[in-house]
Amino acid sequence: MNEQTPDLKNRHPPALLAWSVWGLGACLYLIAFFHRVAPAVFTDQLMSEFSLGAAALGNLSAFYFYAYVAMQIPTGILADRYGPRRVLAAGAGVATLGSLLFAMAPSFAWAAGGRLLIGASVAVGFVSMMKLASHWFDPRQFAFATGMALLMGVVGGVIGGVPLRLLVEAFGWRAVMGATAVVSAALCVATWSLVRDDPAERGYLGHGSLAHHEPTPVLRGIVEVLSYRNSWLLSLAPIGFSGCVLTFAGLWGVPWLRQVYNLDAAHAVVITSTLLVSWAVSGPLLGSASQRLGRRKPLYIVSSMAALAGWAAVIYLALPLPLLVVVLAFTGFASGGLIIGFAWAKESVPLRLMGTAAGVCNMGPLIGGMLLQPGVGWVLDRCWAGTFFNGVRLYDAAAWQAGFTLMFVSACLSLTALLFAQESYCKQAV
Repeated sequence: MNEQTPDLKNRHPPALLAWSVWGLGACLYLIAFFHRVAPAVFTDQLMSEFSLGAAALGNLSAFYFYAYVAMQIPTGILADRYGPRRVLAAGAGVATLGSLLFAMAPSFAWAAGGRLLIGASVAVGFVSMMKLASHWFDPRQFAFATGMALLMGVVGGVIGGVPLRLLVEAFGWRAVMGATAVVSAALCVATWSLVRDDPAERGYLGHGSLAHHEPTPVLRGIVEVLSYRNSWLLSLAPIGFSGCVLTFAGLWGVPWLRQVYNLDAAHAVVITSTLLVSWAVSGPLLGSASQRLGRRKPLYIVSSMAALAGWAAVIYLALPLPLLVVVLAFTGFASGGLIIGFAWAKESVPLRLMGTAAGVCNMGPLIGGMLLQPGVGWVLDRCWAGTFFNGVRLYDAAAWQAGFTLMFVSACLSLTALLFAQESYCKQAV
């Protein structure tokens, strides 16, 4: 009888179990992405209710990014030292409090505090999820898992589009934001109950168990990660391309479409969601393609050049609406190439530093949103002609083009940084 009983310690976990554990971790990233883009749906209400101009609205949205970016390196360290299960559960719990604070905020300051708390808490999602992937999945699946992470995130972004708009129209933005607190609380309980840091805790053989390593001291770990050139180059590279997507789809795309193309809010949200969906679809595809190619750099550069061309067309060519939708879908797909950078960054450092490296690398995409959302708003206010409609500032096409030029310049700089990164050939550094 014993001879017929499989020795689980010599077997890797079944795919269903691995994806289930990873999927619960990915749910916090889904919530993170939802909060990241949600303000775009009710910009008018925020501007009217808190008496905000474009720069102030950009700052309110960016408070999420300020905290998110600041938490990336600490999150990597915490995930390396204490495990993703504890970090994810704590993040979901604090996100509950932040969502409640934002929903009940009586003023700009309280709303900003809620956004800050949300950003700090959900910041643990991506790095912890990648930490789970390094233990529960074969290394050859890591790039695909990273792409699936983007897909999960953008599902949250899509929920924060048309569905959120419908819910806001029916119940108001405060009630809907309050409901997200309930979802976060449920996720906190589920994560603590079901997620495990390594398959060994379920009796299986892990793919990346680090139990034989002594924990790297915090400061030394950061210094060691940053001593690898790819760590900071692959953090700079996504600033422009992710920043463009997050700035357009996460805040300014909807008001731009409404004011320049005279669309209603519902249609504008659908179009920005198209950008996010194409971005999500491309992540797993481009990540897997780079794995099959056996190289990271060529596909990342080609996709980045395509994204840069797409943003140039959107910003400077005054495209007719049907063609604009096509170009935005193409641009979103090409922008998904940044997913390659996460697997590339992980391969560029020893596996014991994976959590810290992921935190460093994940700062780039969020720095883009952190800088560009208020930056575009600042330029809009500088170019504002003084026109109001229902208490909301109106900006002409020239003002929008000037603001979006910041996006184009940042994408150019990001592509330049990418050119200097060293190829890993899809092999893990030791």
